[in-house]
Amino acid sequence: MARFGTVIFDCDSTLSAVEGIDELAGGDAAVRALTAGAMRGEVPLEEVYGRRLELVRPSRERVQTLGRHYVERMVPGSRETLHALARAGVLVRVVSGGLRPAVLVLTRELLLPDDDVAAVELDFTADGAYAGFDATSPLARSNGKAAVIQGWLPQLRGPVLMVGDGVTDLEARPPADAFAAFTGVVARAAVVAGADFVTEDMAAVRALVLGPE
Repeated sequence: MARFGTVIFDCDSTLSAVEGIDELAGGDAAVRALTAGAMRGEVPLEEVYGRRLELVRPSRERVQTLGRHYVERMVPGSRETLHALARAGVLVRVVSGGLRPAVLVLTRELLLPDDDVAAVELDFTADGAYAGFDATSPLARSNGKAAVIQGWLPQLRGPVLMVGDGVTDLEARPPADAFAAFTGVVARAAVVAGADFVTEDMAAVRALVLGPE
């Protein structure tokens, strides 16, 4: 019997080694500093989300390229873990503060239905230039993942486990019943300290949910 009925994964630095907005920013130190501060919980996400996108202004083409990078740098064992969970009857979803068009490239590769993925929508002009983001999305602010999961709860099987690397993932418990800090890409001290479990790779996630292999 699986220990959890639903497992919800973060995307950036969890299912993929890519941190999406930083990848789009290239070597822009200002964007990387804003991301790091938000993921450590030092700066509210809503203070940096729009600022980062205005600095980067990613085109539709660049966002699709980011999606391909997510797939190319998928964390080892991600595909096998999601498929093993599904075979065991565990419901799998993804909730991400990343850009939905890029996140969907990865989640479709992992055979997840689009309706089981939450991320932030973007707007583009007719020629594909950046034209803004969905500022109403809860995922562009602190505690947004908790809000999304709360809305999902009637559809989920309990108990619910959230797996991720950042403070935005830690904030999802509750309504998630437990939180596993994923340290396979980056370990953040505040996140690890607040976690119910620490998983260093996808094999550890599988063992946590399904028991030892």
